Amino acid sequence: MNPDGAPVLDHGVLAELRAAVGDDEAFIIDLVETYVTEGETAMAGLLDAAAASDCEAIVRPAHTLKSTSASVGAMRLSAICRSIEEAGRASRTETLLEDAEMAREAWAATLIAFTEAGLRG
Repeated sequence: MNPDGAPVLDHGVLAELRAAVGDDEAFIIDLVETYVTEGETAMAGLLDAAAASDCEAIVRPAHTLKSTSASVGAMRLSAICRSIEEAGRASRTETLLEDAEMAREAWAATLIAFTEAGLRG
C-alpha cells in the first residue's frame, strides 16, 4: 500500500465543507473536534485489532476512519484505512501491522495538519 499520492489534508475538501455550511468556521472547528474525538477511539480499535491480527475486528474501525477521514479531507488516512478495511474483509493478515503503523503515522500527521490549518487549538 502506497498512500504517497494522497495529501495528508485536502484543503479543497475543507473549502467545499465551508461552502456547504455558509463559511461557518465554528461549525467546521466543531466538526473537526468531533472527528478527532471519535477518531481516537477508532484508531485505538484499529491498532488493537492489528496487534491481535484480528481481521474481523479491524473492519469496523478501518471503515469508520476511511469514511470520516474522507469527509473532512484527511485523504492519506482515508486511503490507508481503505486498504486496511479491504485486507480485513479478505482475511489478509500479512500487512496488517505495517498498515496499522502507517495509519497511526497518518493520524498524527493529520492532527498536525488540522492544527496548522487553524482548526484545532
